[in-house]
Formats: sequence, structure tokens, C-alpha cells
Amino acid sequence: MMNATEEQNSLPYDVFAKACPSRGTLEHVTGRWGALTLGALQEGSLRFNELRRRVDGVSEKMLSQTLQALERDGLVHREAQPTNPPRVDYELTPLGHEVAERLLSLIHCVEGQMDSVLAARERYDTARGTL
Repeated sequence: MMNATEEQNSLPYDVFAKACPSRGTLEHVTGRWGALTLGALQEGSLRFNELRRRVDGVSEKMLSQTLQALERDGLVHREAQPTNPPRVDYELTPLGHEVAERLLSLIHCVEGQMDSVLAARERYDTARGTL
């Protein structure tokens, strides 16, 4: 039976290796806009402007770049409707749903612990006299 380290080393990809392609996908998924975009799309299909309103603070350019990266990684599906004006919907692929579920668990954990985080920040800042 393999231990956790041996099992990790037997995987075909190693995100800790500089040249591993999984590192780029991890950056797309865990970056601020990627994580928020995936989380928002877990709620269902959204048009570009609906998504932009849901992910408060993202610029049009950053959302566009984020969606392209996530689509390229196979996490988001872009559906262009041949209507006038054109309608484009974005939704998660099955892989995107799996990744978004895991991200949302982390997001909910962080949100649920914010009182502790804020208290830790205050203790840190007080101890260093940075308040």
C-alpha cells in the first residue's frame, strides 16, 4: 500500500513542479476572478453582463480574459445564440461543476470563519502597532 507521498509522486502531474501544466489551471481556478466566476456559474447559466454584475468589481476585460482561460481549460462552456443582437451564455462543464463545488466549500469555510480572521488581524496589528 502506498503512503500519501508515494501516491502523490505517482500522479502524472505535479502542480509543485515548475513546468507542470496543472499549475496554470490552478492559477486560473484559484485566482480572485476565476474562483468568483466559477462560484457564480455554479448557480446556473449566465450571460456576460449578468455574470459581471454577480462578480462585483470585475472589469469587462478581466472577466473576458478569465472566461477565455476557464473555457480553454474545459471548465466553462460558451454558447453563442444566433440571435439579433447576439446572445452569449456561459455555463459550467461537468469538470467545472466539480471544481466549483470544491471552491465553494473553501469559500463557505472562509466566510464562516471571518469573525476569527478579523479578530486575528486585529491581534496581529495591535501587537505590531500598525493600527
